[in-house]
Amino acid sequence: LYPQSLHIINEANPRLLINKMACFLFFKVVIVPILRAGLGMVDGLIRLIPSARVGHIGLYRDEVTCKPVFYYYKMPENKERAVILTDPMLATGGSACDAIARLKADGFDRIRLMCLVASPQGVKAVEEKYPDVDIYVAAVDEGLNDKNYILPGLGDAGDRIFGTT
Repeated sequence: LYPQSLHIINEANPRLLINKMACFLFFKVVIVPILRAGLGMVDGLIRLIPSARVGHIGLYRDEVTCKPVFYYYKMPENKERAVILTDPMLATGGSACDAIARLKADGFDRIRLMCLVASPQGVKAVEEKYPDVDIYVAAVDEGLNDKNYILPGLGDAGDRIFGTT
């Protein structure tokens, strides 16, 4: 059973995103990709919300510790904006939780997390730490492997989006 804050958007309920986020969109919005893979989701959201601003959070996952490391943070000055945090993959939840913590510390309190693929462990981690943050995801996969990659997953989302290795 998934938490109430998880919204799975797929062919069975494609309008769920519009229905669930309609009241959220009455606020001025800032789309915040977690660099670099989250950038691949920005263009589609800008088409849906042309007035949105774009902030950036630079994080990468340390290959040895699997812990997120910050390297960049740039946001609009207006803290009243609603945030749509984008990251295609929600694996352990570490990057998402650290990004949410940074946004909250900076004064942003209306935050939604949008991902393409998630693991049950990542959903649980975000839900337990931030029950006020709704999660929008296209699919929840089986789980994580011993390297904390989503199974079956998609591989490295940034590499797939940008054609790199």
